[in-house]
Amino acid sequence: MAETLPRTRRAARVVLAGVAWLAALAILLSLGTWQMQRLAWKEKLLADIAERRTQAPAALATIEELARAGGDVDYRPLTVTGTFEHGRERHFLATFNGQSGYHVYTPLHLDDGRYVFVNRGFVPFDKKEPATRADGQIAGQHTVIGLARSKLDGKPSSLIPDNDLSKNVFYWKDLDAMAASVGIAPAYLVPFFIDADAAPNPGGLPVGGVTQFDQPNNHLQYALTWYGLALALLLVSGVYVWRWRREAA
Repeated sequence: MAETLPRTRRAARVVLAGVAWLAALAILLSLGTWQMQRLAWKEKLLADIAERRTQAPAALATIEELARAGGDVDYRPLTVTGTFEHGRERHFLATFNGQSGYHVYTPLHLDDGRYVFVNRGFVPFDKKEPATRADGQIAGQHTVIGLARSKLDGKPSSLIPDNDLSKNVFYWKDLDAMAASVGIAPAYLVPFFIDADAAPNPGGLPVGGVTQFDQPNNHLQYALTWYGLALALLLVSGVYVWRWRREAA
């Protein structure tokens, strides 16, 4: 009886070790496979963006109809006409060509009474205030050609600071907060942004055409890492079993 108990315990430990080994291997392989799926998704997304950018600019109404139908409007070229309300511009902390400053988001007042926020482009820190770049504040009706940019569902990361509405400094592009901070009701707000193209500004600033197209795509590297760890687990386990059987013999 005393001899049977240690054998039972050893058998239980072997079973537990085997279950843990299988679980670890399954997790590593599933993570690698998930990254391969993410790789396929990212490659398709980048191809879709590249294809969209070559399309002719559509009317704002066409892009809005696509959005209402649940389609992806991100990076779709469009054209819209309205009047900029420069006194309501919002400032998003950003960099451009190695220089730090702001992207200037200005409400464009449409003929139907609604507003769409247009990212007019980049200004350096010392040109944050509109009075310092008065020549670039376009007056009257103006046609904007640019790319639709989707509204964010929330803060991209907890590491990003909260937007400072009192100083008009946005650390993430919260469309609802931008609109509310200048008194634009949701019913009068187009539910996405527009990034203006690189057409020269008569006053030089803001500098348009600041849309970033490069997106990180490290999923293959991550997949190879997880698969590599799974292979290492198999090799280490194989060596251990070989030594154990050799000692048992």
